[in-house]
Amino acid sequence: MKKNIDPYPFLRACFRQPTPYTPVWLMRQAGRYMKEYRALRKKFSFLEMCKNPQLAAEVTLQPLLKFQVDAAIIFSDILIPLEPMGVQFDFAKGEGPVFHRPIRDEKDVERLKVIEPEEEIPFLMEAIRLVRKELEGKVPLIGFSGGPFTLASYIIEGGHSQNYLNTKRMMYQAPLTWDLLMKKISEVLVRYLNAQVRAGAQALQLFDSWVGCLSPADYEEFVLPYLRKIFKGVDKAVPMIHFGTSTSALLSLMKKAGGDVIGLDWRVNLDEAWQRLGPQVGIQGNLDPAVLFGPIQFIRKEVKRILHQAAGRPGHIFNLGHGILPETPEEHVVALVDMVHEFSSKIGKGEGKD
Repeated sequence: MKKNIDPYPFLRACFRQPTPYTPVWLMRQAGRYMKEYRALRKKFSFLEMCKNPQLAAEVTLQPLLKFQVDAAIIFSDILIPLEPMGVQFDFAKGEGPVFHRPIRDEKDVERLKVIEPEEEIPFLMEAIRLVRKELEGKVPLIGFSGGPFTLASYIIEGGHSQNYLNTKRMMYQAPLTWDLLMKKISEVLVRYLNAQVRAGAQALQLFDSWVGCLSPADYEEFVLPYLRKIFKGVDKAVPMIHFGTSTSALLSLMKKAGGDVIGLDWRVNLDEAWQRLGPQVGIQGNLDPAVLFGPIQFIRKEVKRILHQAAGRPGHIFNLGHGILPETPEEHVVALVDMVHEFSSKIGKGEGKD
């Protein structure tokens, strides 16, 4: 049974309970736009930082020293569970992840292991424990995973793709192979997310970043059953945020799949999306990350626009529509967080409409 009362505004918002202001955190809030992060990256590779609990904890905490965000998210990567499953990859400079041997047929899928995360990924669980000690009584910690379609598409395509042709070819031409792959990934994700909860994560986000390439019909047939298994199998004591990009046509199906909160990108108006989804879920989002490159006055206008669309309803968590972009001015992030807190605290009193 889920908690009814929590002192943290972020967790209260996840369960659509009233908050004194709209809580805000930012995807990729620990990352390349921060000079402290870049200093560490000169000494360590990205994967080294993910696999070193002390470094991962340090990076997780970096933004909380500068910004008054209402939640931390553990520093890691959605691809981390894939390596112990038997999928080797590297991060190529300027190209993102590159998989040395893409999964293309039934034999490839059969070779994948269904892992025990606490045994195979102990560094992440230790990082979560370290961060929880530092954050106790301050803000809650979010754990996360990739979505099953996004992880499947990465290992089938061998990296990022424009049209996801190999992924869709498997879906259409080899549905039994696709089913086996998605079942294995989904089982790993249930175990992976539950392990993060046991380690101390107080909320979870599922990043199905690439699922917006699918039609509603394909989503319903080839993705929805596996998502439902994940949301059903994860510990109900913590809230789950269900996020995707380019998913305006999939929102009702995402709600059907599960999640206490639906994350929106910037390609849909927040009020219209919430009307379509109904009051049974919270909403996270949905500022375009590029807005943070604009002048402060423009950022202020966009923040107010989104907050007025949310209209002070319980269940809104302010965030970007995707992760913070590199080179984002840190002072604009500070201003954004302060604006959200200030303006949202006035909206419920009928103020802040200018």
